[in-house]
Amino acid sequence: MNLLRLLVSTLLIIWLAATLSFLLLRVIPGDAVETQLIESGASERTIADRRAAAGLDQPLISQYAQFMGGLLRGDLGVSLLDGRQVNAIIGEQLTPTLELAGSALVIALAVGLSLGCLAGLDVGWGISTLCQMLIGLGLSVPIYWTGTIAIFIFTAQFNLLPSGGAGRLASLVLPAAILGFHTAGAIGQVVQAGVRETRSAEFVRTARAKGLDERRIALRHILRAGLLPVITVVAIQMGFLLSGVVITEALFNRPGIGRVLLDATLRQNYPVVQGVVVWSALVYAVMNGLADALYHVADPRLKP
Repeated sequence: MNLLRLLVSTLLIIWLAATLSFLLLRVIPGDAVETQLIESGASERTIADRRAAAGLDQPLISQYAQFMGGLLRGDLGVSLLDGRQVNAIIGEQLTPTLELAGSALVIALAVGLSLGCLAGLDVGWGISTLCQMLIGLGLSVPIYWTGTIAIFIFTAQFNLLPSGGAGRLASLVLPAAILGFHTAGAIGQVVQAGVRETRSAEFVRTARAKGLDERRIALRHILRAGLLPVITVVAIQMGFLLSGVVITEALFNRPGIGRVLLDATLRQNYPVVQGVVVWSALVYAVMNGLADALYHVADPRLKP
């Protein structure tokens, strides 16, 4: 029953995302074919012929039916600029996005869990306050500002790391670290709240009444229960990362799905934008479903 509900929910999310992207893109005047040919000085007749060949002169309902029919077959259409399959375009850019997302997630988990636990346990010597400030910094400061500062310090001033590109490990360090730090802010905030709430739980007070060591209480009782909500936030952040981070990939001049989405949006390349949106919706739906399943496994209170 849970599997069926997950399948229905995933299909609804994909349909809604696909429909909204289709309709919103058509509200914007012009399209990729028209923009490209006008810039090249083509005649109105040539523009009309090219738009007809791409099916852009058909009624909106016909275009939507063709788009949804292709989506049901797993066909996301072809690019209006070069005629390439959208599936192939996304597939080519998937590897660099996975590299960046995976590296950033490892950093985010390490940093976010550490900051959240230290902030929630109220460690002395000002450590908890410092961790709270770092969590707030990761949540509030724009990523393009942090990335620009990092490029200025580590590339322009000390020439320690390259500011962009892909293919080398050194090129991955800065974007993964910056993206991981900002992702860690959300993880740290949830961990901090979960740990603080668990500290006042009845079973923790019972453990203290039994005379258990405070460190043992923190490790075996508080952190074990307080870290459960992190499953959901990690799944959400993972979906966000795998969908392609436009700002990070653009700032550090990296290839990836985010760059594809930015370029296609600026050029009004409808099929590519729709394809990336559908891909993103699928990733989010799958990640949320996995998080829900893991949460039920990890929390014995939710088991039947």
